[in-house]
Amino acid sequence: MYALVLIRYRLPLEEIAKVTEEHRAYLRELKAAGTLLASGPMDPRSGGALLLRVPDGDVQKSLTAVRDGDPFFKQNLANYELIAWNVMAGKEDLDKL
Repeated sequence: MYALVLIRYRLPLEEIAKVTEEHRAYLRELKAAGTLLASGPMDPRSGGALLLRVPDGDVQKSLTAVRDGDPFFKQNLANYELIAWNVMAGKEDLDKL
């Protein structure tokens, strides 16, 4: 199963910048574990998005765990929208990643 996470900053970018390296280190851990496929900031920079691969089954539990581990969430800097995504077109390409 795949998922999208939309992150929207709650505070000014100056406050976000103080925790950005911790957030990116966390994303590197997710990437190394095979959970994170892609990530990046929105343009203009009001938040970001994550493309995840999560186990079938309790998808929301997996997504909640990803969110809860993010320093932006831990420090109440951002809101998260957790979206399970049943990919149809292009799934074969994503499965190769």
